[in-house]
Amino acid sequence: MKIHFISIGGSVMHQLAIALKRKKYEVAGSDDEIFEPAFSNLSKEGLLPPKMGWFPEKVVPGIDAVILGMHAREDNPELLKAKELGLTIYSFPEYIYKESKDKLRVAVGGSHGKTSTTSMIMHVLKSAGKQFDYLVGASLEGFPQSVNITDAPIIICEADEYPASTIEKRPKFHFLFPSIAVLTGMAWDHINVFPTFEFYLEQFKIFINTIETPGILIYNETDEVLKKLVLENMRPGIRYQPYHLPTYFIEDGKTEVIISGEKSYLKVFGNHNLLNIQAAFYVCSELGISPAVFTNAIANFTGAAKRLEVLTSNENFTIYRDFAHAPSKVKASINAVKQQFPGRKLVAILELHTFSSLNENFMEEYKGSMEEADTGIVFYSSHALELKRMPVLDPQKVNDGFDKNNLLVFTHKADLENWLRHHEYSNTNILLMSSGMYDGLDIAGIIKN
Repeated sequence: MKIHFISIGGSVMHQLAIALKRKKYEVAGSDDEIFEPAFSNLSKEGLLPPKMGWFPEKVVPGIDAVILGMHAREDNPELLKAKELGLTIYSFPEYIYKESKDKLRVAVGGSHGKTSTTSMIMHVLKSAGKQFDYLVGASLEGFPQSVNITDAPIIICEADEYPASTIEKRPKFHFLFPSIAVLTGMAWDHINVFPTFEFYLEQFKIFINTIETPGILIYNETDEVLKKLVLENMRPGIRYQPYHLPTYFIEDGKTEVIISGEKSYLKVFGNHNLLNIQAAFYVCSELGISPAVFTNAIANFTGAAKRLEVLTSNENFTIYRDFAHAPSKVKASINAVKQQFPGRKLVAILELHTFSSLNENFMEEYKGSMEEADTGIVFYSSHALELKRMPVLDPQKVNDGFDKNNLLVFTHKADLENWLRHHEYSNTNILLMSSGMYDGLDIAGIIKN
């Protein structure tokens, strides 16, 4: 197979390119800019383009597949050349399906928890010695790549609802056609792509109807919106497995879980993670993993990168980093830390960095999300608004939307830094929530010093 990647430097695209090269395919690609770690990863594999930019002369007859990254534009010269030559063009998920047609496909979707649930399944299967391929959106201990394509009989996919590519606007998870599907919950997000909740909901309805028969849908029945959607879209040939919180106990900051009669202490915590574990258990059961093997393996799961990840800890404070940015994720992460350590103060610092979170009309979706934090801080910068070509966001609108007493809103990193340097952190957990970089501010470094 001869494969050409347009926008090879993407976080997931470059991982697929490496996986296909290791499968002995002939792989090449282009991009106009490539950042770390993609730059080094591609360089090590001999896949780094010799020059940055677009070179339509690279696109020639005889290429079996052109894989189009979601960051490439519709007027991309290489894309136009591929169309002119009549080459087969795939979005990332379309190509994943092509490579996995003969595999048992597992797809984990939902507005939150899909990365963690996918990672849990991968961790257990690896512990059990199962051979499988995978696609996951985060770094995971024990897995050198986030994409792996081999001749394994199973593939585990994180099923993202974001658009597949610039020429294929449908969500990625519409192209996976799983036999085993998971839906972790429903909470409106990506309003620049899904302008209404009804439109967002429709995408999940379509996903449910892509499950191949005979198949199974494992879904979070504690989410009333999701439960209603599933019950309204049942069809023959599909089994339906609802799940809820397993039995658990918290003592001295440690969580013990009981699943199908088997007990295990966990290294992760929070109701959202307990729900994810229950979903992962049902998937693994479908793949032949016993309850004893599952609980023994999940006890050693430390979490995916940036999911309640401990940055630093001492006798006075612990700093957690979390990818949370959507309202449901923010609330789940805050509640998890507070529930696990009720005797500790919690300082929660959220950066608004995405299109949705910086949109004035979306602010009310955050109502109550930071309620459990002893100190709630929201930070966003004019730089982030400028990059996304968005209008000025009034701090009062943020305050009104979150509706939390004594919420602190900072729009300049110098003001946030000043507050951090003069705050006292004894007996405190600090939770940093962002998909960005706080405008370059090293919050953990400031607190430690």
